[in-house]
Amino acid sequence: MTALFRKDWRELVTSRAFLIFALLVAPLVGHTFRIAVATYVEMSGVGGGSAALSQGLSPLDGLVVPTFGAYVLALSLLFPFAAIRLVAAEKESGALDLMLQSRHSLTRQLSVKFAVLLVAWLAAWTPGLVALGIWRSQGGHLYAPEVLSVLSGHLLRAALVISIALLAAAVTEGAAAAAVLTLAFTLASWALEFVAQVQGGLAQQLAELAPEGMLRAFERGEIRLDVIGVMLVTVVSNLAVAILWLHPGRQRGFRWAVTLGVLVVSTALTALAGDVRGSWDVSEDRRNSFSPADERALSAIRAPVRVEVNLAPEDPRLADLDREVLRKLRRTVPNLVVVNTAQSRTGLFSPPSVPSPSAQNKQRAAQSYGEVWYQVGAKREMTRSSVEPIVLEVIYRLAGTAPPAREESSNPGYPLVTQPDTASYIFYLIIPALVAAAWWWMRRPRMQ
Repeated sequence: MTALFRKDWRELVTSRAFLIFALLVAPLVGHTFRIAVATYVEMSGVGGGSAALSQGLSPLDGLVVPTFGAYVLALSLLFPFAAIRLVAAEKESGALDLMLQSRHSLTRQLSVKFAVLLVAWLAAWTPGLVALGIWRSQGGHLYAPEVLSVLSGHLLRAALVISIALLAAAVTEGAAAAAVLTLAFTLASWALEFVAQVQGGLAQQLAELAPEGMLRAFERGEIRLDVIGVMLVTVVSNLAVAILWLHPGRQRGFRWAVTLGVLVVSTALTALAGDVRGSWDVSEDRRNSFSPADERALSAIRAPVRVEVNLAPEDPRLADLDREVLRKLRRTVPNLVVVNTAQSRTGLFSPPSVPSPSAQNKQRAAQSYGEVWYQVGAKREMTRSSVEPIVLEVIYRLAGTAPPAREESSNPGYPLVTQPDTASYIFYLIIPALVAAAWWWMRRPRMQ
């Protein structure tokens, strides 16, 4: 296994595709880091800015997420080419057939390639970790659980994209076709995000488990078991199908039949994993949670809780309601059902001058747009507010529970009034030079 790992590692890091990827990552991360720091410093009240903005400043939103946002673009558009080459080059040269005659099984070979690519992706985090080190050296604040949550999200997303790249290289005849197929997956995930914002419903549920939605959950400091389960099932399924299609002795009909079986099984397992309820809020400001007293009171409600939301998916009020209330309720209330009853994108209707039953229905729907009905057991109550204290008061009243004493948040802001002046040299010159030198060292002719 060690020799196989060294072989694949050397093939990967000495390839020109990986060199281009590594050379572009550092400037990309450096650019996002510099913009994030400049914005953060401006929000901290430097240069006559409002000091009030510095209250509640979070390094998670202001620095960590924007800096590592560069890796979203790098993973989607750059890294798959290096991953595809690791398989496509062996298929085209016939090295794969020779390797199958060795004592290493195809499952072991592909697993090692997957591990090599994951290690290479972790190594590509060096500029991002350097950026965080520069931030800390300048007096910036970092909360370790939040940073680890963001890194875990990027690692899971990388595992998914790598498995898709290996699958694309296995089912296609060349690296170009595999690259197009991988890019099509990326575009499809972006399209799903757009459809979810417009349509909601099932598309919204799928978007939350897609790579971008999964990463957003980790970026806000929420570790969800359903997301982790879905990602792991998808990665294992992709690798299983890739192993099946890479084997030259399998008939085409057999490949399609087994692929269909794997698809059915993975769909069932994905549905089961998506129903797993369990998450941890590791954010320092507890943005994904109610106060501890409210969580204890809400978790004690055993009656079914139903929320009917009459807001269109693209309505900003729905985003506020989800961020302030619904997301926290899903983590706390044991038996919760949320239903969106909106039938219009705006809630505005223009009934004809002559009233008709359909026109009356439309008028009633227009009047009820924006309503949010909360039901606990058999009791129902409506409010249009998305403010957390008001909604909790309604739920407690319906449940017949005395509301706990309100607890004020004690999380301070973390303003920063200095800027790292040497960051440009590190990301635009030093790191690329070290990458080029390491690549040359690995490719140099070896003395016999």
